[in-house]
Amino acid sequence: MQATAAVTGHHPFRMLWAMMVGFFLIVVDSTIVPVANPVIRNEFDATHASVIWVTSAYLLTFAVFLLLGGRLGDRFGPKGVYVTGLALFTASSLWCGLSGSIDMLIAGRVAQGVGAALLTPQTFSAITRTFPPERRGIAMSVWGATAGVGMLVGPLAGGVLVDGLGWQWIFLVNVPIGAVGIAVALRLVPALPGRRYRLDTPGVLLSGAGVGLIVFALQEGQSHGWPWWVWGLITVGVGLLVVFVVWQSVQPGEPLIPLGLFGHRDFDLSNFGIAMVSFATIGCAVPLMFYLQEVGGLSPTRAGLLTAPMAIATAVLAPVVGRIVDRVHPRLVVSSGFALLATGLVWLSLEMEPATPVWRLVLPITVLGAAGALTWEPLAVIASRTLPADLAGAGSAVYNAVRQVGAVLGSAGMAALMASLIGREPGDPSADFGDVAKGPFADAMSTSMLLPASAAALGAIASLLFVGRRSSAVGAVPPVLGSKRDVGVAP
Repeated sequence: MQATAAVTGHHPFRMLWAMMVGFFLIVVDSTIVPVANPVIRNEFDATHASVIWVTSAYLLTFAVFLLLGGRLGDRFGPKGVYVTGLALFTASSLWCGLSGSIDMLIAGRVAQGVGAALLTPQTFSAITRTFPPERRGIAMSVWGATAGVGMLVGPLAGGVLVDGLGWQWIFLVNVPIGAVGIAVALRLVPALPGRRYRLDTPGVLLSGAGVGLIVFALQEGQSHGWPWWVWGLITVGVGLLVVFVVWQSVQPGEPLIPLGLFGHRDFDLSNFGIAMVSFATIGCAVPLMFYLQEVGGLSPTRAGLLTAPMAIATAVLAPVVGRIVDRVHPRLVVSSGFALLATGLVWLSLEMEPATPVWRLVLPITVLGAAGALTWEPLAVIASRTLPADLAGAGSAVYNAVRQVGAVLGSAGMAALMASLIGREPGDPSADFGDVAKGPFADAMSTSMLLPASAAALGAIASLLFVGRRSSAVGAVPPVLGSKRDVGVAP
């Protein structure tokens, strides 16, 4: 009764929108920085490898600490961990904006990644614990749309801020927004209770080291030409994750990741699907931005503006999809989304010629936005429906970690493929894509689009296997709530 009273009088959608402030900031920060990399490199007279770490440090610490962030939310409740993560992210954004050296900037990005890892699982977890499964579609559509639009808005916001105010403002703009996010979270997010358990320290160390080595190797592999030691780090990382899984199955206490999470086919498929969506979204942005600026002659701001229809289509369709996904089989929605995603990427590949007017790219880019609405949101809904309330944090952390690793794979894979197609060694710091003749360069960018299209095709095949049945573990209202009335939804 006391747990139920904790949320009585709170409107769940107010809570949802309050938490989306912080979530939007950390998603945007995954994609906003690459636009500023050339300017940052000139500002600090830094090497290419150092500038790459401005992005990589954030992605690495984000991925490594996600599992721990999810379990801390289960232990102490999502509100406190969310506010702590957002406060750390906001403070480290100020640190980054005031950095006087490349090393100081990279250190600030590490702190940002830790804050993001604490914050992110709590958004997913709070939705799972506050909305009953049959009403979770709209709530998760907001979550998924925020993730999708945030990844698409990053390059646009980065171009505008860098051209208009300077690179520092891609970080400083987070400070007032983060402060507002903390204030509204303290007021509107209910204090959902945590539960006592002993933290699985060996599991934290094994998973953190394994994920960290793999992500580090993927980030460094492209810039060093994929030498033997990179593959060695990946092998060791995979080995540590295997040991981690074995430990989770035999350890006497409560595991960091209950392996029962993976006993639900739809949860497994949702994780694979979000990895493919992240891979394709991050992957296609790399050659598209190079094509628009090097072949189309657009400024960073104008190139970013051309992606606006993608973000708009996702945002407009997300509420509609949220209502649909509560009523129809998930297989139909998600497979349609992946089919649209693959179609849009192949269409872009065919259009990316030196003589193509830029306006002809708008329609396939809009198709990608529609595909985002049909994939990001429904996949989040399907994953959340398999999670009992006491595993919401762990499941959220797994889902977001997989999403992050998919983005890293997309970035590293596309950079290596592009370098191969234009005949440059990935580790060559003098390899400036812009000095290649426009025809061969456009052909390389066009061909590279087929890699994210292949990822979308794999996602489409996997989505045909969705079961669409809710397990008894999650078919009831989460125990923190007493009835639909407690979450403010209509019967």
